[in-house]
Amino acid sequence: MSTRYSPPSDRTLERLDDEFETVAPRSRGRAEGEGSATASAAPDVPVYTRTSEMRTGGARRRAAARGRDDKAGAQPPHADGDPDAKPKRRGPSLKGRAVGYLSRREYTRADLARKLAPYADSEEEVEQVIDALTREGWQSDERFAQSLAHRKASRQGTARIVQELKQSGVADAQIAEVKESLRATEYERALDVWRRRFGEAPADRAAYAKQARFLAGRGFAHDVIRRVIGASEHDDD
Repeated sequence: MSTRYSPPSDRTLERLDDEFETVAPRSRGRAEGEGSATASAAPDVPVYTRTSEMRTGGARRRAAARGRDDKAGAQPPHADGDPDAKPKRRGPSLKGRAVGYLSRREYTRADLARKLAPYADSEEEVEQVIDALTREGWQSDERFAQSLAHRKASRQGTARIVQELKQSGVADAQIAEVKESLRATEYERALDVWRRRFGEAPADRAAYAKQARFLAGRGFAHDVIRRVIGASEHDDD
């Protein structure tokens, strides 16, 4: 009685693959080259190949084909053939980048120019962009000065704020306007800062010097500091 053949399972093949070599017959003619008359006349001879190699050979061939396709589709660094040509600028335009900055906070003309300089081809390009933004109302030194004074007035004195305006490149005429408005409220602002930091009159000369140094460091004027510390014990009358 004949026994019907059952092919081995995949698990069995994987186990045997580590211990034995399986036969993958192919003609020696194909192995050595199909253009040879001597090879074509030779009989088929088994060539021993591991089954793991048989399984992975197709994957390697497909990977090699993909590599050739990638090389064929790659573009040279200079498509126009000029090795000295500048690469095209990527990302937003210079004006678009400037609008992005100004949409988040105010900038003076000088500060905005410094931020745009690394992305521009020349200073003239930066100046043209800022001129256009000023005409369209995106950029304003006056608005920057008012915004900075508003943000810092509750914590800093006039001298400190004026110093920041000068460092940012605000014109002297605009600084003078801000300075005048700040000086009008200097005493009230200094008194509020002193109350939050100390809240009581200095007990001796050392305490007086400490409070005075603190207010001076915040940028308040010396005459205002003397008024605040000297009047602090009578401010509730």
